[in-house]
Amino acid sequence: MTDTRAIQKGAWTGADALLFDLDGVLTPTAVVHEQAWQELFDGYLAEAGHPERYQESDYFDHIDGKPRFDGVRDFLGSRGITLPEGPTDDDPANSSVQGLGNRKNRIFNEIVDSRGVEPYPGSVRFIHAALELGLKLAVVSSSRNAPAVLKAAGLDGYFPVVVDGQVAAAVGLPGKPDPATFRYAAELLDVPAEGCVVVEDAVSGVQAGSAGNFRAVIGVNRGAGRQTLLDAGATFVVDDLDDLL
Repeated sequence: MTDTRAIQKGAWTGADALLFDLDGVLTPTAVVHEQAWQELFDGYLAEAGHPERYQESDYFDHIDGKPRFDGVRDFLGSRGITLPEGPTDDDPANSSVQGLGNRKNRIFNEIVDSRGVEPYPGSVRFIHAALELGLKLAVVSSSRNAPAVLKAAGLDGYFPVVVDGQVAAAVGLPGKPDPATFRYAAELLDVPAEGCVVVEDAVSGVQAGSAGNFRAVIGVNRGAGRQTLLDAGATFVVDDLDDLL
């Protein structure tokens, strides 16, 4: 093992708890989210007659890792578009922030229902290794679908604490890049932030971990870019979690 590998392994094996993002870290559903967002905004921009279409970079620049409705607002803002907020249960057919967010959720669930969810094998191996060491585990996700995705992937039994978008809204916590949801998960695990390691693939999530006084932030490069994650505050970056075993 190289010195670098030893340092990386020591960063998490000496921790008391691991706080995992879900989409893109444990499951490849980040790709499904990307597809759902593209379908949503391709359709909306065409309906609105906007000259600038959705681009792949928009996901990482404006949406990735953020609560759903923040993603809607930030993307629309990038196009100079302001829409009414609408009620939280707004019809997905309506052109409001909440309506578009609910439309995206419908598209996402349709894709998941048709394809199912398979977790990353390397992430499953990493979870097992962490449990063997006695570490506590939690999922901290901006998605409001986290429990359903965990169940579909067969991972729900590993995580006694799940802080997702629904929990954050109920408790009144700001979403990533604010560290509040990670801190709340640490509190529920009864572990101080200094004893927790954050595991993230999104820039906003890495920024949240970096701002939260945690032991370390492991960046998982699923497309955001190694240097981009390091610049956002990752302690180090791996391509897959079994690189740490």
